[in-house]
Amino acid sequence: MYRCAPPASPRRRSLTAMAASTALLSVAAVLAGVASIATPTAAQAQIVPGHRYFPQRALRGELVIGVMPDAKLNGKPVRLAPGARIRNAVDLVATPGSLYDQKLTVLYTTDISGLLLDIWVLNEVELANKSWPSTPEQASKLVFDQASQVWRKP
Repeated sequence: MYRCAPPASPRRRSLTAMAASTALLSVAAVLAGVASIATPTAAQAQIVPGHRYFPQRALRGELVIGVMPDAKLNGKPVRLAPGARIRNAVDLVATPGSLYDQKLTVLYTTDISGLLLDIWVLNEVELANKSWPSTPEQASKLVFDQASQVWRKP
């Protein structure tokens, strides 16, 4: 009674070696494709840093985040919504704890109950656009151009 498998025949070894070399070539091709994706193209290099598109209902304000979910918006106490999303100046998600007790110029939206829902911390390029309204009354008196992200008087 044989307890071990018989040694592989020469034909099996050649098939195994051929399968291994094919797998190695496919891995090399995938890695070459990833390397070409990782290098920036001319179109990617032309993106203007700091240019983000905001919704028309976003308002501008000064935000100081306290102990979660409490904050102060333009000196008045507000609360962050349970699903609040905070984006920092380079459009990465930021936690409220990382922005604790910092005075930030932001654009924000609120949910139906008045809680802060979406918050974008402004960078230098966006801070230059001083025409953004800070109250819904101001926004109702202006016209918003979505393409250029500029508010103008009608």
